Amino acid sequence: MGTRRDGPAPLEIVVPAYNEADRLPAGLGLLCDKLAGLPVGAEVVVVDNASTDGTAEIVRSWRGPVRVRLLRCERRGKGAAVRAGLLATRAPYIGFMDADMATDLAALDDALVLLREGRPVVVGSRRHGRSVVEGYALPVRRLGAITFNRIVRDLAGGVPDTQCGFKFFAGPLGRAAAADLRTTGFSFDVELLSHCVRRGAPVTDIPVVWRDRPGSTFSVRRHSLQCLFDLARIRARAGFRTHAPSAGPAPAGYATAGHAVAGPGASAGHVPGPLALPDSTLPSTSGAGPG
Repeated sequence: MGTRRDGPAPLEIVVPAYNEADRLPAGLGLLCDKLAGLPVGAEVVVVDNASTDGTAEIVRSWRGPVRVRLLRCERRGKGAAVRAGLLATRAPYIGFMDADMATDLAALDDALVLLREGRPVVVGSRRHGRSVVEGYALPVRRLGAITFNRIVRDLAGGVPDTQCGFKFFAGPLGRAAAADLRTTGFSFDVELLSHCVRRGAPVTDIPVVWRDRPGSTFSVRRHSLQCLFDLARIRARAGFRTHAPSAGPAPAGYATAGHAVAGPGASAGHVPGPLALPDSTLPSTSGAGPG
C-alpha cells in the first residue's frame, strides 16, 4: 500500500467505489502515478460502498507509489460513501474523485495552487468556458444536467456544474460540511457545497478536461425522481437555516479568496485565517487558471 507515514499526508483524496472491480485498477493506477509526481505527500482513501464484487480485494492487495487505504461503508449511496471518506481524513487538504477518473488529473495542479492561495472550495466544472468535454452521454442526460444545475446554483455558491466528480476543500471545512451531510444519493454534491457556502466559504470552479466513461451507475430513468425529492429536502433545510439563529463560526484553518457568494445562512464578510503550510510543499502559483 505504499510507504506509511507517522502522520497524515498534506493531501487525502477519497474515491467512492460501488462494484468498481472492473474500473478501479486503471483508475487507481492513473491517480497514484499522478500523486507520486506532486511536490506534496498524498494518500488515497477508497470507500467500498457495500460492493458485492472484488472491489475491496483490489484495494487490499494494491501496491503503488502512494498509500491507498480501504474504508468500508455499509450504507448504500454515493453521498454516504463520500461522507464516510471525508470524515475519515485528517489532512489539511482533502477532496474526492470518481473511480473512473473521468476528470483529467491535470486539474489537480490548479486545484492545489488555489487551495494554497486560500480558496476553501475548488471544484471542477464541465461548463467552465475553458473546459473540454468529450462524449458527454445522451442528449437527454445533458439537458437534464443543465436543468438540474440551474435549479440548484443558488444553493451551491453559483457554480454552473455541481455534479462533476472532482471537488477539493480545506480539510477542516470539508470535514465540517461532511458531518452535516444527510443526502446519500446522487444529489449529495449540492448539499455538501451548500454547507460550505452557509459557512461563508466561496466556491471556485476551474476548467477541466472530462471524458465520458462507460459504466456509470447513474440512470436518468431510475434516479431522476429521487434526485428531485432530495433537492426539495436540501432546499427546505437550507431555508430553515436561513431563518435560524447564527450557524456559528466557520471552521478554523481556511481562508476565503476571490468572489464570495452569499448562500443560505452564509456569514458575509467572514474571512478566517489562511491555512499554514510551507511554501515548498505545493506548486508555485504561476500559470494557475482562475475559477
